Amino acid sequence: MRTDHELQRDVIAELEWQPSLRDEEIGVAVKDGVVTLSGTVSNYARKFEAEKAAEKVHGVKAVALDLTVKLGNPFIRSDSDIAHAAIQALKWDIDVPDDKLKLRVEDGRVLLEGEVEWQYQRAAAERAIRYLYGVKSVSNLISVKPTKISAMDVSKKIKEAFKRSADVDSSKISVESKDGTVVLKGSVRSWAERRDAENAAWAAPGVTQVDDRLAVAL
Repeated sequence: MRTDHELQRDVIAELEWQPSLRDEEIGVAVKDGVVTLSGTVSNYARKFEAEKAAEKVHGVKAVALDLTVKLGNPFIRSDSDIAHAAIQALKWDIDVPDDKLKLRVEDGRVLLEGEVEWQYQRAAAERAIRYLYGVKSVSNLISVKPTKISAMDVSKKIKEAFKRSADVDSSKISVESKDGTVVLKGSVRSWAERRDAENAAWAAPGVTQVDDRLAVAL
């Protein structure tokens, strides 16, 4: 089992390894495998990238974000400007059914609402907004309402996807499905593998929610 000190050292090294994060003021604290990132970053995209960098480190059980987005003068934009830019970003992304979505902007914080058929469309909408100038945060309240498919077929397709993946150990994961909700149980080798398993589950047709109960085994 890796110590908290080892995890802290490796998370700091991973953050410093990312070129976009080297100039950011990010503190790292670790307790019982849970990493807390604190301090300030220059934009919302950097906050997202810091979270993903910490998740990559082997032995990390979870990541808590206590990062504040502090925009410099060149990045500050009015809510109206952000809203117009966000609408265009959604229209230009081929994965986003923008006619089914609506957004609201308040003090640089974007709220996304609406319905889509697939999780990847929901994720694409957030991704399209994440890197816009002036955005401080994105609240993704878009719901997934897919075409219905039998629970047995959903579970089968997810298990097959796990077996095909080089990044997921399918032998240690069980899959249950009911009324569009998929429950993942078992253990994984890292937080990144946990996310890969969850993404694979979301890719199955008919999935409206993924209840990820996977434990990170150290």
